[in-house]
Amino acid sequence: MTKMEILQLLQHTKSFTIQCFDLSTTELSKTYGDGKWSVRQILHHLTDTEYLFIGRLKKIIAEPKQVIWAFDQDEWNKAFNYFNEALTGKKELYSLCREMNNQLIEKYYDSFHQKEFVHNETGLRTLQIEFEKVALHNQSHNDQIKMALQNQKDHDKD
Repeated sequence: MTKMEILQLLQHTKSFTIQCFDLSTTELSKTYGDGKWSVRQILHHLTDTEYLFIGRLKKIIAEPKQVIWAFDQDEWNKAFNYFNEALTGKKELYSLCREMNNQLIEKYYDSFHQKEFVHNETGLRTLQIEFEKVALHNQSHNDQIKMALQNQKDHDKD
């Protein structure tokens, strides 16, 4: 992906995600399949990952030879009770973190996109790959939210 494509995808996915924080309690409880996360859980996860991406990007840009550690999203889900936890303040935090990630990519892509780091699970990577991951991660979860909301509409027709 080019810098412009990444920035456009960041804006596009943010627009959809922000609207989802205002869904009804019933809509937030919908899932995209049996045993899958609810819309509420996905929104908590997206907020947390946007926050974590800021730290990752800044460490990679500022410090040489970084090793970035994966986090276990299912453990976070359990520990912070995403299923029942209110989304209070999360819309604003998500929005702010997304804007900060957007600014980091806008400002540092050209100078640092080829900078290498090590991810403890996926190995040697470049910052460009991580920039793309920031944008694509949100898109895949937005697709899950759309499926969950579509499932609700399909059930409503029955």
